[in-house]
Amino acid sequence: MIDLADLPGGEVMQSGLADLAAGQESVASYLVKIASRRLRSCGIPVEVAGEEALEADHRLYDLLVREHGDEAYGRYNSLLRELVSFERALEGRHSRLLASA
Repeated sequence: MIDLADLPGGEVMQSGLADLAAGQESVASYLVKIASRRLRSCGIPVEVAGEEALEADHRLYDLLVREHGDEAYGRYNSLLRELVSFERALEGRHSRLLASA
């Protein structure tokens, strides 16, 4: 498995990849589904159907409502900000690796 722990949010994404591989629905697996296209573009194999990726944000929000009630909206936005930070860091690392090759 690719080590993502050094990236912001990397541990959550590694957990999400494991959850996704195990067929578990979790906050982390939904984040991986949302990021699947960008993960694949950086060489991380993620098997997610296009429609599944498109629905992941709605399913994530529904899960957060069940878990956090009225606080779901804030948690959802926080998670997406963290995801964007992770994606940018991953793409930066990927670009540096390509440039040094």
